[in-house]
Amino acid sequence: MAAPLTLYGRAWCHLCDEMRAALEPLLAEFGAQIEIIDIDADPALEARYNEWVPVLVCDGVELCHYHLDAQRVRTALAARVS
Repeated sequence: MAAPLTLYGRAWCHLCDEMRAALEPLLAEFGAQIEIIDIDADPALEARYNEWVPVLVCDGVELCHYHLDAQRVRTALAARVS
């Protein structure tokens, strides 16, 4: 089973909504879960990711920001299940 991905974003961010929607097929394909974290709820996260959201992380590695890199995410998830 794949470890959860973490999506750092904001409630009002259209790019965050787009990345979350684009992730759905990959989550279904790999049976993966995603944790969504609103950076505005944590000053440290807001300082770290402010202008970079959405940021998708797997096992502490930033896979992509702004737009989904589907191939990179697929590779990371495939490595988790093998």
